[in-house]
Amino acid sequence: MAKKTLQEQTIKDNFLFAAAMMEGDNSKAFLSCLLGRDIQRVEISREKSIVYHPEQKGIRLDVFCEDEENTRYNVEMQVLNRKVLKRARYYHGQIDMELLLTGTEYEELPDSFVIFICDFDPFGYGKYCYTVRHSFRELPDTEYEDGSYTIFLSTKGTNDAEVPEELAAFLKYAGAETEASDADYRSELVKQFQETMRRIKEDREMRSRYMLFEEMMRDEFKAGKVKGKAEYINILLKKNRSPEEIAELLDEDIAVVQKVCNNMDTDTEDDWEDAI
Repeated sequence: MAKKTLQEQTIKDNFLFAAAMMEGDNSKAFLSCLLGRDIQRVEISREKSIVYHPEQKGIRLDVFCEDEENTRYNVEMQVLNRKVLKRARYYHGQIDMELLLTGTEYEELPDSFVIFICDFDPFGYGKYCYTVRHSFRELPDTEYEDGSYTIFLSTKGTNDAEVPEELAAFLKYAGAETEASDADYRSELVKQFQETMRRIKEDREMRSRYMLFEEMMRDEFKAGKVKGKAEYINILLKKNRSPEEIAELLDEDIAVVQKVCNNMDTDTEDDWEDAI
């Protein structure tokens, strides 16, 4: 399947999502709508938002920010139906650890929100919004107030009467394909993001950044594919398969398999790539 051009992308695509959300006014408007309170200021941490993310095996393109009350937010677009529960746990831990390493005491840790915008229903109940809080097993109606909130938003929600119109409109927009992404959703929040999308797509510098991002993603995919093949060959070797058997099984040249066999002691991606 051919890669989308920047013009064909919507907010559900990682690059445009991050580019739009890292404009402070957009993040502020989105968070104010979601949380039902007027957030005056949002400061985006760019160095934490677009980085290589080894724990998740890829390029991290989510948005990390804080507001005037020192509350921390991590916002991510999730298109594929992956296991997001453990990712939420990791993000909360990462936020706390970074603060503790800068000298913040445990009792001073601010509230933190990890927010996933999912282009699927993560729990299957037809809700636009699932807010996760801790509670006592013995006191199911009593929340355990530790200041951490996890919110799963779904573009596939059906409970329009239970959520603000602006939030439902934004999630319908977030789930729209290219043809429908410019439609009139009768929402000021959506209009704000649509204007940002148009401006980004017309910006020459942003087009250059997108090309660089695509190159990074191709390199990441290539490195993962190469290392994955090498690790699979190593597994077969440990099962006492001969290089000849492995080459036949993988439909690979025997010389390539032999190179991997000779480089099994290496740990770096460059050396794996040299082996294959």
